[in-house]
Amino acid sequence: MNNIYVDNKSNKPIYQQLFDQISSQILLKEMQADTQLPSIRTTAKELRVSVITIKKTWEMLEKNNYIYTIAGKGSYVSKTTNSELSKKKTLMVMDSLQEVISLSKSLELEKSDLIELINRMYK
Repeated sequence: MNNIYVDNKSNKPIYQQLFDQISSQILLKEMQADTQLPSIRTTAKELRVSVITIKKTWEMLEKNNYIYTIAGKGSYVSKTTNSELSKKKTLMVMDSLQEVISLSKSLELEKSDLIELINRMYK
């Protein structure tokens, strides 16, 4: 796990920040299958967050099949096929887009304006 950081000023909960960063590293194959993750306690100490926060992050990662745990041994990056990786990437983007769409609707931004904004920013 490289370049993991916590933004205490973010509105996003710390466990979600960590989940997003670690799952992204796995999706981008920056973390290879069967790589052992640091222990919950070690990670909590390094990031200066509670053990409970890291435990919740690991549970989310396991629930979403990013990692698996072997009792008494630790947690490891799950093996995933390219099609599974592609599906997970799509779902991650869809989740983020849903937030943007909800915000756009609450601000009464037209769909065509949102699409235009995405087109401009994507370049």
